[in-house]
Amino acid sequence: MKILSTSLIILIFSAIIFAGIHRFTGISGRTNKTNQGGCTCHSPEPDNSVTVQVSGPDTLVRGQTGEYIITLSGGPAVQGGFNVASSVGVLAPVDNTAKLLDSELTHTSPKNFAGGSVSWNFTFTAANQIYTDTLFSASNSVNGDGFNSALDRWDFGQKLVVHVIEQPSSVDDDKFTLSDFTLNQNYPNPFNPSTMISWNSSIGSHNTLKIYDVKGNEVATLVDEFKPAGSYEIEFNANNLSSGVYFYKLLTGNISETRKMILLK
Repeated sequence: MKILSTSLIILIFSAIIFAGIHRFTGISGRTNKTNQGGCTCHSPEPDNSVTVQVSGPDTLVRGQTGEYIITLSGGPAVQGGFNVASSVGVLAPVDNTAKLLDSELTHTSPKNFAGGSVSWNFTFTAANQIYTDTLFSASNSVNGDGFNSALDRWDFGQKLVVHVIEQPSSVDDDKFTLSDFTLNQNYPNPFNPSTMISWNSSIGSHNTLKIYDVKGNEVATLVDEFKPAGSYEIEFNANNLSSGVYFYKLLTGNISETRKMILLK
């Protein structure tokens, strides 16, 4: 009986260690894709003081690959982890800070916050069909002490709907593809208080360029007009904004693209 009890203790202890390692090196099944999950090993309920946002193209041609970013802010803000799942398409990491686990994306190890946020880049490849996909997300902000506790915080991210369309046979204002324009990374980045945003368009179309904070609130509209084909650049002055992560989104024709920028005052 003593031997059996010892073996049982060792088995339980090993399971606890494995579970801890599994979470430390990433975990799947924590999004609300199936209306379940969440990072409940850190705290029992989601916390809306934590902001999780996935940004990237909301329209892709079938079979096309787009670049996306998940950004986490709020909570203890020492280290963070994440989980992203899709309905149909294929996810892939772009560097060794993320990996696939059960066809979902997660962190390889907790990542340190910088400038009040932490982020991971990834790609999403649409299925070769016309349909609507969804990207689901969850992320946790922890105090970095190595233990799962209620001191840590987590929340689900807002679902990102991706419309997968047919490759247009001709190009006009209503049939616009990602290859027809390029939204460049702002410079300088990080910036204080001004930065330049530029883009190139091979087709004339109505252009809308807006700025959002990490909670998805619109803070500025820089462009909202028809522009002929060409290269454009505009200055964004953030004198009235506080330091943090912001996103700029360009809508051109029926295609949009989003990039992240950091304001450091």
